[in-house]
Amino acid sequence: MKREASLIIALLPIIVLIVLLTSNVFLFDDTLAGANQIALILSAALAGIISIRLGLPWNKIREKIVSTIGSAMPSMLILLLIGSLAGTWMISGVVPAMIYYGLDIINPNLFLFTAVVVSAIVSVATGSSWSTIATIGVALLGIGKALGMSEAVVAGAIISGAYFGDKISPLSDTTNLAPAMAGTDLFTHIRYMLYTTVPSLTIALIIFLVIGFSGSHSAAPDNVQTVKAAIDGTFNTSPLLFLVPAILLTIIILKVPPLPALLAGTLLGGIFAIIFQPHIIADVAGNTGNYLQASYVAVMQSMFGDVSLTTSDASVNDLLSTSGMRGMLDTVWLILSAMVFGGVMESAGLLRRITRPIVKYAKSTGSLVASTVATCIFFNTTASDQYISIVVPGRMFRKTYEEKGLKPEVLSRTLEDSGTMTSVLIPWNTCGATQSRILGVDTFAYAPYAFFNLISPLMTILFAYLNIKIRRFGKDEKPAETSNVNVD
Repeated sequence: MKREASLIIALLPIIVLIVLLTSNVFLFDDTLAGANQIALILSAALAGIISIRLGLPWNKIREKIVSTIGSAMPSMLILLLIGSLAGTWMISGVVPAMIYYGLDIINPNLFLFTAVVVSAIVSVATGSSWSTIATIGVALLGIGKALGMSEAVVAGAIISGAYFGDKISPLSDTTNLAPAMAGTDLFTHIRYMLYTTVPSLTIALIIFLVIGFSGSHSAAPDNVQTVKAAIDGTFNTSPLLFLVPAILLTIIILKVPPLPALLAGTLLGGIFAIIFQPHIIADVAGNTGNYLQASYVAVMQSMFGDVSLTTSDASVNDLLSTSGMRGMLDTVWLILSAMVFGGVMESAGLLRRITRPIVKYAKSTGSLVASTVATCIFFNTTASDQYISIVVPGRMFRKTYEEKGLKPEVLSRTLEDSGTMTSVLIPWNTCGATQSRILGVDTFAYAPYAFFNLISPLMTILFAYLNIKIRRFGKDEKPAETSNVNVD
């Protein structure tokens, strides 16, 4: 018979994980190359021992691990395809063309502001922060580097815009998941979120404007011309290359699922590389004889492996290197390890045991919302998955919100403001690990500059404590019946 763990015992695997992850930061140059993965597996092993000691059979633990990994499988497949897409878009000249033409139209002082707005527009249209960051985000990062800006600050701007769109787009999976868990409808949820989302984005944009105008960009014109000359001397740059992202954007807007959409974008990149960049094909393949054979080798190489293109400027070469699917394998390994840890912790109820006191002592509306935010961040940190950080707290707090007379959109907004927004700030979370790998910027480096993501949970807590736009049931209104959704 399964027994319940004490709070201290339930916390033990998390304490060990924190100690190991902290040690890795000081002892390893690249913690994502394996150190953090092993830390998660060792912590999962300890949680497994505790679970067995509590009377949970190993086969139940294993089943939960497998189901948890299964829930993250779409994310891992998307991540691998993003690696391939980055490769073919590089050798086709799509990303270099975005950088080349972007340098002509973007004012250095307004660049960070523009990066947020452009990322937000694309993400609203696609409903995907991941696709936005992997495509337009990579190009914006290249432009920022050419302008001499900090990669961390630029990445923070891109992520702020991308997650704004992910948060309010009706095409976003989390935007649909949060109201489903809370018991409200999609568009009520989106409209209600605007009360906290618009102020959060406005503050973030003001901060990025201040940073943009306070920085020195005196060397930018020279850097811009150097980068443009290097790109122009290496690629056949043409506005026709923008057909590739335009077609992909159309496919996504037509609600084609992410996997086939990204595969289509990858193959389009390969086709355009063969048409527009024959010299790049020959260079990558190392074969100038049979062009058909060289095309096959180059496109395949860009999809699965390393590609480094050499230009007349050494500083530009870093912008023109990709690692295909292979470059994503460390992140896939990290996600697998995180899902193992989350699965074991959830199998014996250790996560719920830790969060129960939070629910118990949440009395006022402000403390209830703050407790929900803390719980979402806790699950993002421990379960390492944004979906779990929405689903489990949504199920935990739904009845409590109803008992306090709060409408379900109050809960759904809180879940999005905290669960969705903070997932990208955790290095071992699926979102944080993925965006760090795609952009090539450490999570802890960009996190302080992802202002929208940092402000959103604080804004929702502020609104709750000040009782601003907190919707309650009237005397004649009744909560909807509790959903029977089961995610175990």
